[in-house]
Amino acid sequence: MASLLDTSTSSTCEAREFNFDGLVGPSHHHAGLASGNVASMRHRGTVSNPRLAALQGLEKMLALHRRGVPQAILPPLSRPNLRLLRQLGFRGNDAAVLAEAAHADQRLLSAAYSASSMWVANAATVSPAADSADGKMHFTPANLSAKLHRSIEHPDTTRLLRAIFADPARFVVHDAVPGATSLGDEGAANHTRLTAGHGLPGVQLFVYGGETFGAEPSARQRFDSRQYDEASRAVARLHCLDSSRVLFGKQSAAAIDAGVFHNDVIAVGNLDTLFYHEAAFEDESGLIGALRRSCEAVGFTLRAIRVDSREVSLDDAVSTYLFNSQLLRDAQGRTLIVVPQECLELPASRHYLEAISTPGGAVDEVLSFDLRESMRNGGGPACLRLRVVLDDGQAAAIRANVFFSEELHARLTDWVCRHYRDRLLPQDLADPALLDEIRRALQELETILALPGFYAES
Repeated sequence: MASLLDTSTSSTCEAREFNFDGLVGPSHHHAGLASGNVASMRHRGTVSNPRLAALQGLEKMLALHRRGVPQAILPPLSRPNLRLLRQLGFRGNDAAVLAEAAHADQRLLSAAYSASSMWVANAATVSPAADSADGKMHFTPANLSAKLHRSIEHPDTTRLLRAIFADPARFVVHDAVPGATSLGDEGAANHTRLTAGHGLPGVQLFVYGGETFGAEPSARQRFDSRQYDEASRAVARLHCLDSSRVLFGKQSAAAIDAGVFHNDVIAVGNLDTLFYHEAAFEDESGLIGALRRSCEAVGFTLRAIRVDSREVSLDDAVSTYLFNSQLLRDAQGRTLIVVPQECLELPASRHYLEAISTPGGAVDEVLSFDLRESMRNGGGPACLRLRVVLDDGQAAAIRANVFFSEELHARLTDWVCRHYRDRLLPQDLADPALLDEIRRALQELETILALPGFYAES
């Protein structure tokens, strides 16, 4: 099979982009906690299958690994978050806390049990060493302040990233931006890096929906913004980025109201290519023009694939997650797009993908995967992975057993099949037996991934 590694030939710029995929946690359930996420809201209260969810994710990782795409794992965070429930006044032993929370407000219990950390595109924003003035890779965990169930993630995400990317000579893991509503940060889901080669300097695009300071109030929208301008600018400063190679673009209000809660639901980029819907940005022509000029200044030409609403409507783009895809390029320069199976089931998106993947088209191959468990909670292929560019020295500095392999796939598949339930409803979360099951599973996962003590500290 063709290798999908970086095609750069410069020995000084050799680097590969690893897709750190989120491993779905054993408490995966459909609680509809994410207002603004149409799929999540639609499936509230339906039966979930945590085992199938995890296996679907692992199968995608394995398929891409076998094609030569560098893959790695980010494990689930510890759930339930009993610290949250105790901070909200629920008392007693662990079983009593769960029972009290279920009686008082089922949605609080669901928030404490949420497996939303599986969507690691929201775990952090990442800037590679090639773009940072200090020559180090920078991570800023997202504060995810817009939603309770996600706002509790960043302290443990910070610990996890510091455990994996532990070498201070190569990596900097910042604390999250303060979690005020007007500083909401949703991570890499609103960030795209464009470059001629993964190890070469690039242009970083931050997309926001809300303006923090000094902006005139806008007309009331159906859904609120989650990413704010000043949060994006803070991350750019923390990452020591060259301001001449950083752009900030605004999401269109129409896209947000259609269910585009993150920019990666309506646009995706890789290397020199940006694939986006015409309704993605407030000022499309101005932003794309500025991107073209910035890319040219760095030394490459932007390859923009623009989808017109007459080809795929905004509503169809959201329902299929056409743009929540992964763009990959193989060693021969072939462009591949990884889409959820839903894209091939809706005529408009299927016809569009067929059109752009014909000989001479913008995409050389379409790969589809069944990710229905994730999709029903509002996350597609792009949501499930955090892109991290590593050179050989950086990769060698990582001691945790997180790099994907056939052996790791087999171990994790066996682990999931032994520990995960195949049926879960929100009302099942009060069962203390589920708490015990999850604790045993995560204790074993620590050993598999060589992350000693990570869950003991949660």
